[in-house]
Parts: sequence; C-alpha cells; structure tokens
Amino acid sequence: MINIDKIRRSVGFIGESEKTIETLTLIGQIAPTNISVLITGDSGSGKEMVAKAIHKNSKRKFEELITVNCAAIPSGIIESELFGHKKGSFTGASEAHAGYFEAAHKGTIFLDEIGELPLETQAKLLRVIEQGEFMRVGDTKIMKTDVRIIAATNRELSQEVKDGNFRKDLYFRMKTINIDVLPLREHISDLHLFVERFGLQFTAKNDIPFKGFSSEALSVMKRYSWPGNVRELKNAVESLLVMNKGERISEEMVIKQLKLDTYKSNLNLPVFVDADADKVERELILKQLLFLRQDVNEIKQVVMSGRGVPVEEVQPSNPALYLPPAGKTVADSDALTQVEDGTFHAIQEDAIGEMTMSELEQEMIERALEKFRGNRRKTARALDISERTLYRKINDYGIQKKFKES
Repeated sequence: MINIDKIRRSVGFIGESEKTIETLTLIGQIAPTNISVLITGDSGSGKEMVAKAIHKNSKRKFEELITVNCAAIPSGIIESELFGHKKGSFTGASEAHAGYFEAAHKGTIFLDEIGELPLETQAKLLRVIEQGEFMRVGDTKIMKTDVRIIAATNRELSQEVKDGNFRKDLYFRMKTINIDVLPLREHISDLHLFVERFGLQFTAKNDIPFKGFSSEALSVMKRYSWPGNVRELKNAVESLLVMNKGERISEEMVIKQLKLDTYKSNLNLPVFVDADADKVERELILKQLLFLRQDVNEIKQVVMSGRGVPVEEVQPSNPALYLPPAGKTVADSDALTQVEDGTFHAIQEDAIGEMTMSELEQEMIERALEKFRGNRRKTARALDISERTLYRKINDYGIQKKFKES
C-alpha cells in the first residue's frame, strides 16, 4: 500500500489535484527500487522536488543525495567533476580528486539537465549505469560505485537523439522509467496551495504580516499561463508581499506585478478546475466570508477604540472567522450593531443557493474542529473567538457529539 501522505510530507510536496496524486503514486511505486529514473518537464516545474521525493522514500534515504547541475559545469572539466581525476593528469591537477560518483557511493546522484552532457561523457555515464564502473580522468584503474542515478531534462531527448546530440543507447536506458512533471498551468487548481505555502514561508522568514490573497487575486493568477511555472510563481508571491507589506494581496496588485495590461478585457476567460462546480463555489463563498469577517473586525477595533472600549475586549484583526456572541451588546454601540448587521447581510442567502449563513458558519466550525482533532482551545484561537462562544456555537449547531474534545 503506497502512503501518499508520507511521500508528500517527506519533502513538503505541494498539490492535491488528480494529476499530482498520480505523480506521487508513481514515486511511491519506483522509490523502493534501484532503477534509474528520467524526469522530464518544463523549467521550473519541480523536477528536483520529484528527485528528492524518490530518494527520501528509497532504501538509500539515509545516504547522500548529490545534485549535479550539468548545465553549470564547463564541458572541459565535467568528467573530472563527475568521475574525479588522478594527480598530474592535467595542468593544475596537483592533487587527486574524487568525483561526484565516488561521493555518492551507496546513495543517489541527481543529474539535472542531463541533455547538456557532452557525447563522450554520455558514453562513460552509460557504463556507470550498466556496470557500476568508471575511471578517474588520467587513470587506468577501474573503480566501482553503487549509486542510483536520477536524471532530469527540459529538452525533448528523442529529438536530441535524432539531431545527434544525445546517445540513443543512453536515452533508451534512461527512459525505462520516465516521470513527466506537468507545467503549473496543467494543475492550476493547486495554485492556491503553492501561494499559501510560499507566502507563509516568506513572511515568517522576513517578519512580514501575512494577510493572504483575495479570491479575485487568486482568480487572476489562475488565468495566467505561468511560463516559468512554480519557480515563477514563488518569485511573484515573494515580490507581491515585499511591495505590499502588511496588506491583503488584491486583484490590482497581481495585475500590476504580472504586467497584465490587457487582463481587464479578458475577464471571461475560462478557468480550468478539476473539482465539482458546486464544491468550487462553496469554497469561494467560505473564503469570501473569511475576508468579510476580517474587515468587520478591523472596523470594530476602530469603533470600539474611539468609544473608550478596552482593547482586550476587541477581537484582533485576523483573516479568520469572527462569531459575535448572541445577545451581547456594547453600551452606545449603534454603529457597531450596524456593522454586525452588515456582516450577516452582505452575502444574501438567495445568492448562494440553498446554503444559509448559519450553514456556512457551522461548516467553518466543523472544519476547524476536524483540523485540530476536536481541541476546542486551539479551534477557538484559530477562529479568533472565545472558548465560551465556541462552546455555545457547538451546542447551537448540535455538533458536540461529532467531535470529542482532545
């Protein structure tokens, strides 16, 4: 039985789309073996992440994973880097040098951009794959190595073979197992997961408040083609957070960052999603409700602070759910009452089908309880409400039996 979640956690693999699950399943099937693997895909699509996942879930996971960028090594020294050299084998070789294949013994070597290797080096690589043998540059002694080879390329190797730039025997030897990493545009439903991960990581590292991306901003990002794939997305998220510190990222900010001057004229472009339409609509409604709650909280802080209400009685601004206690009033709070009324009527019930606001609220509480395994203290903190309010809501909705407190 393949444990997809375990594979995902081993390297922080992101994605829940059907195609991502297929890739994770394939990784689970081949990782325990020692067979060589060829990973193909566009630049920036995540080929190195796949290689790491294979290694981390293999029998060699406690040994070295050595990554070699073949495109970054000059052709004149690449054999020395891969296989090592003997002392005095060429000018400047004052010491014997062990190459990557020696260093990776018992482990895994990841040859990124294998299509950049010179033909003569390809012949020596084929010998390593088939016999586990190589010779240092300038030496006559045959050396043995026990190493698993994973290679990656963004080139079309079959065409490179036809053009005489890649050995046919090496190509067929490597393509026995081929994992094709899809470009981001072909699993665009995973984009919000990447955005959240990149955003949280970057803001935590740089001490920047993270208020998330609006649903409109995410919609714009999903309609963009992302020619640079996940790498381009990561750079875009980080740039947006730096240029708009402490703000929720809006549609306009994304359009400006991605230089989508003509986007406004293409608002009806289709957006690919691999989920049920009702489920997608439900998710968008829930996210929009969260944003509305955040705005209300910020307004409450201003109103209460202006009327002398202690700050500790105010729910902090947070992109999470605020659930006002039923029947609770604040002296001289007509404006505050109007704000709360605006919250509950901002989304008309007839505009969201058969779902009422109470049903949306109940679902959000249930999701939070499920996430924290029934721990009500953590749930209340995540939803930005008091434990007392949470207990009352749980009783009101009759969900106390569904989640046992941990």
